[in-house]
Amino acid sequence: MATPPSLRIESLRLALAAAEIGQHPVEVHGALVGLICGGVDQQGDLWIKPLFDLMNDGQPLPAPLHQLVCELFQDSITRLVDFEFGFTPLLPEEEEPLSQRVEALSLWTQSFLTGIAIIQPKLNQASDEVREVIKDLAEIAQVEFDVVDDEESETAYVELLEFVRIAAIMCYSEFGPEPSLEEGDDPAVIH
Repeated sequence: MATPPSLRIESLRLALAAAEIGQHPVEVHGALVGLICGGVDQQGDLWIKPLFDLMNDGQPLPAPLHQLVCELFQDSITRLVDFEFGFTPLLPEEEEPLSQRVEALSLWTQSFLTGIAIIQPKLNQASDEVREVIKDLAEIAQVEFDVVDDEESETAYVELLEFVRIAAIMCYSEFGPEPSLEEGDDPAVIH
C-alpha cells in the first residue's frame, strides 16, 4: 500500500530538519521531479549531484535523508513512466487549509521549474506546446496566497493541480529517456 502524502511529507520534513536543511518537503520533491522531467541521467546515482547542488550547496546529505530522497526518486520515476501508478506532485492532502495547499503548489512548481532548467539547457528548443506549458507553470509558481476557502477556490486549485501534474508528464515525455523496448518487442522481428 502506498504511503499517504501527509506521512511522506512529514518523514521528509523531519529528515530535512535533522539535517538542518531549510527547505520544505514539497520543494525537494518539486526539484527532484524537475530534474527527472528535464532528462537527468537516471542510471546509477548521477542524478544526485544536481539535487545536492539544489538542496545542500553541493554537500552530501545525511544517510537517513539520502535514503528518503533515493526512495522518492525511484517512486517518482515509476509514477511518471507507468500511468497506472498515477503521478502527482507530493503536496498536502485536502484536509489541510486551501491556503496552505496553494502555497505548497506554488513552492513545488517553483522548485520543479528550477530543477528542469538546471538539467535541461535546451528549454528554448522544446516543442511549442512544452514551451507554453513552462510559461504557464511560471505563472502558477507566482500564484497569490490570499485564498478564500470556498468551493470556487477549491475547484480552481484542483484544476491548477491537474494542469501541473499533466505539465510534468508532458515535460518527461519530451525530455525524459526514450522508452526502452521490452524483451520480445524487437521491431525488426516480424511474427
